[in-house]
Amino acid sequence: MGFDDALEISVSGVEAQRRTMELISSNLANISTTRTAFGGPYRRKIAVLGEKQISFDQALGEAQLRLTGTAGGNGGVAVLDVVEDSSPLPKVYNPGHPDADENGYVQMPNVNMSNEMIDMIMTSRLYEANITAFNATKKMMQDTLAIQ
Repeated sequence: MGFDDALEISVSGVEAQRRTMELISSNLANISTTRTAFGGPYRRKIAVLGEKQISFDQALGEAQLRLTGTAGGNGGVAVLDVVEDSSPLPKVYNPGHPDADENGYVQMPNVNMSNEMIDMIMTSRLYEANITAFNATKKMMQDTLAIQ
């Protein structure tokens, strides 16, 4: 794996964590949304991260590089999907709410402030780790160019 591949992997991690942070922000913004355009309360969104998919041509090129003894690259992480959390929606007694049922209960979003804050801190740390790896790789590249 070369320096370029290491930089690409770090950048893909930064992009994936940025997208995850956007979903967390959306969850927090909709913590009280009881009616969406699709009907019913807002459901928490979760990013599914996985290995970045590569094309057949890229995989073939990497296999050829491995046969010649040079390490191939391309990799990283990507947001493969955004799924809705299937945990149950809590019910709150609020008979004056416009979305209350005949018994006075309102279905609220399944967003928990504490869980979102924990996820936000973890995502922030992962973002910082990818930036640190990027900067370390950049420094190694600069040091390699300075050798004379």
